[in-house]
Amino acid sequence: SKLTNLGHLEMTWRSRVHFHPLLVRILHKSRLRYYGKPEKKMDMPYQAYFEVADGSGMMSMVLWNSLCPEWYHSMKVGTVLLLAKYAIKTSYPFKTHPTPGDSQMKRFATIEISLNVRDPSSEISIIPEEMVKPEWGLPEVKYRFITRSELDDLPHNHSCDVIGLVTFVGRAERARKREHSEDFWLYRWAHAIDGTSDQPFILELFATSQPDVFQHIHPMTYLVCTQMRVIQGLTENPSRTVYLTTSNESQIFITGWHKGQPYTKDAKVKNFIRWTKSQSEADQIKRTVIGGYYPFPRPPDSFIKY
Repeated sequence: SKLTNLGHLEMTWRSRVHFHPLLVRILHKSRLRYYGKPEKKMDMPYQAYFEVADGSGMMSMVLWNSLCPEWYHSMKVGTVLLLAKYAIKTSYPFKTHPTPGDSQMKRFATIEISLNVRDPSSEISIIPEEMVKPEWGLPEVKYRFITRSELDDLPHNHSCDVIGLVTFVGRAERARKREHSEDFWLYRWAHAIDGTSDQPFILELFATSQPDVFQHIHPMTYLVCTQMRVIQGLTENPSRTVYLTTSNESQIFITGWHKGQPYTKDAKVKNFIRWTKSQSEADQIKRTVIGGYYPFPRPPDSFIKY
C-alpha cells in the first residue's frame, strides 16, 4: 500500500483527516501509566507512549486504554510496526522526553500519533525482524553506554545506559509520590560492577512496567539499565554520592532476558562480556550481598559533622 513518513505527516496533518499507513521502528518505550480516578467510570484507564522513527526522524506515539493490555508487552524497543487508521494530535507539552542515542536524529515535537480502540479504530501490525528490508530506511536502535570509570566526570541529569554484574541488591522500599498521598513509588537499590573501576555503579531502580524483571534482580546477574539519569554531588564529597536513577523511559534487563535485544551488538556490552569471562565466579560470589536496609547517601560518621 501507499506509505507516508513522519516528516510528511508533520507538514500535511492539518489539511487531512485520513492518513496513509506508516512504517516505523520503536526506539524508546515509557512505563505504563494508570490515570483512573474513582469518580470517572472508565474500563481501562491506561496510557503508554513510545518514540518511533523512520528515515525522516522521530515522533511520539501514544497507546490508549484497552490497547495497552493488548499491545504493550509486544511492543519492544527495536520492534518494527505498520500503523494504519491512526489519529494525529498536537503533542502534550508536559511529557518527559528520552535522550536519543543518535543525537543527529530530527525530532518532530509538535504532534504525536494517537492509537485508539475507536474514532478511528487503529490497525497495528508487528513486522518480524527477518522480514524488515534495508530499503525501508528504518534507523537502528542506538545506545549511550558508559563505563563506571567514566561516570564521575558526567554532569548531573546526564542520560546514559549501563551494564554491570550485580554485587548487591536491597529490599524493595516505598516512597510517597506526594506528601499525604496514598500513592507510592516502589524502588530498590542495587550495586553493579563492570571491571573499569574499584567503585560499583550505585543504582536506584524504581519499579517500571516490568515486574517480572524488577522482582528477580539477584547478585551475579548481568544487569542492563537504559535511559538512566546521573544524580551528581549531593554532599560536599561528590565522588561518594554519584548514583544513577531510573527515568520514565528506563528499561531493565537481567540474565535470561538479553537474547535478541538490540544492545547486544554494542561495543561496550561486548567488552563487558569479555571481562566477565576473565573473572572467577567463586571470588565474585564471596563479595555479593542481598537484602537489608541501605541508607543512601550515607550519613556522616559523627553527630558533629551531621
